[in-house]
Amino acid sequence: MMTPADAWRVFLFMSKWLSLAVGTLAGGIARYVLAGAVYQAAGARFPYGTLAVNLAGCFLIGVLNSLAEAKFLLGPNARVLLMTGFCGAFTTLSTLMLETSNLMKNGESLRALANAAASIVLGFLLFRLGEFLGEVL
Repeated sequence: MMTPADAWRVFLFMSKWLSLAVGTLAGGIARYVLAGAVYQAAGARFPYGTLAVNLAGCFLIGVLNSLAEAKFLLGPNARVLLMTGFCGAFTTLSTLMLETSNLMKNGESLRALANAAASIVLGFLLFRLGEFLGEVL
């Protein structure tokens, strides 16, 4: 038989996963809508839609991080919903910026630079490798 404490643990576990799922769904939809609107307005000769999404995501996760860490206004489930779910699905660049900023705040400037550089340079190289392998298979 489930005790009230067990029921509470199950509820907390499920609410965290539900928060993640809702945030991820909302972030993916928001990315599609914003990028599409920007491409429609600005054209597709440059990746303006992706740029707009990435910049908006960086700004948003910065605000949310301040609300969570400096103002203590976001609890664990709100962080999962908004930062991990929404921002994670909206753009992973925002997470890269948050983690790089956290390294800098902790006095790890060299690691912060390495994180940003490795993510961009190695990510691009692996993308090209993946494209190549996809073409030859």
